[in-house]
Amino acid sequence: MQRRYLSLAAAIATTMTLTLTGCGSGSGSDDVTLKLIAADYGDSHSNSSQHYWDELARAFEKKNPGIKVDVDVYSWTDVDKKVADLVKEGHAPDLAQIGAYADYAAKGQLYSADQLLSIPTQGDFTPSLAEAGEYKRIQYGMPFGASTRRLFYNKKLFSEAGITSPPQSWDDIAADAQLLKAHGVKMPFALPLGPEETQAETMQWMLSGGGGYTDSIGKYTIDSPENVKTFKWLKENLVGKGLTGTDPAKLNREDAFAAFSDGKVGMLNGHPTLMKQAAAKGIDYGTVELPGAHGKAKATMGVADWMMAFKQGGHRTQAGKFLDFVYSKKNVEKFSGEYSLLPVTSSASHAMLADDKYAKFHGSLQQLASAEFYPADKTSWPLVSKTVKAKMGAAVGPRGNPAGVLTDIQNTADATDNVGE
Repeated sequence: MQRRYLSLAAAIATTMTLTLTGCGSGSGSDDVTLKLIAADYGDSHSNSSQHYWDELARAFEKKNPGIKVDVDVYSWTDVDKKVADLVKEGHAPDLAQIGAYADYAAKGQLYSADQLLSIPTQGDFTPSLAEAGEYKRIQYGMPFGASTRRLFYNKKLFSEAGITSPPQSWDDIAADAQLLKAHGVKMPFALPLGPEETQAETMQWMLSGGGGYTDSIGKYTIDSPENVKTFKWLKENLVGKGLTGTDPAKLNREDAFAAFSDGKVGMLNGHPTLMKQAAAKGIDYGTVELPGAHGKAKATMGVADWMMAFKQGGHRTQAGKFLDFVYSKKNVEKFSGEYSLLPVTSSASHAMLADDKYAKFHGSLQQLASAEFYPADKTSWPLVSKTVKAKMGAAVGPRGNPAGVLTDIQNTADATDNVGE
């Protein structure tokens, strides 16, 4: 009998320990400070994302007195590495708003979205974005800030060159670029394949040529016939004829946007941020869906950045409350409008589509539902993206070999995929 009572006492003690552990892991106590590392979407100190997050945190804390939110904002150059270093050191933040989630999800370090968010919040994500945030069919990446790509053109330069309508196909792009060059435009078509964001420009052209990084089941198709044909066309018809104005391998996206905003570029592929930048310099611009090989491209490219919640601190419940607040219609719409991004929820998207104040975003918003995204669910993608940045610019240069470069990248992708998946 005595042994039985000792066992009962031990069982009670064990139950109490588990209960206390459960409270500490986020299912009970609200007396915590959440640590968030976030990326900066501003282009100066005055409009840094730090201001947005500080204001949002204060508003949340007022409604939830037991939860504090401590936010550190870093530039896009540093933010991903900062989070990686913290995780490696055993000090993962509770929340991170960065560029990739799959590697952390693969290692079991993240809460899934359904462990964090209320059903209405999770159901409000734009479906294509929610799907892009899945690893092995479970959503770990919560979209935060999105954009689609369109072709931008300078209306004044087009008019001066006698061009009466924007291009609808690759042949139109080549013909218009020739006319712009003949009228003294320094960069008829800006083609940024420099190291900053080569993977984006590359994907846009792949899609416009009927290809892409992967097929419908997620297998890499980087050296597909469609992709080879696309970059051969670029090499021969734009770069080879001097219609890009500079070596694409040395042109970064930021510099291409700046040149367009200075009136030196006739056309380029861009996203909503360029609207604000060009308008600030008084550029009269237009946008159209990406031209394709024989007409409108099959799809546009979409880009999303990601919010994720790490398990290490154990603050699941508190992080979920904060994220429900972050993703309210009011807050998503405010952030998107302030930083010229597309909202990631259906409720905020519908609100912006119904508001003439956001008319310049309407074309991009209407494309978001069918946009195609980076294969961010693959743990191999960061290395593949890095390889694209290193090699694609030279592929379209005078001595470039598009087929050879695409095959090299395909081999890297296959080797990494076989190890990592």
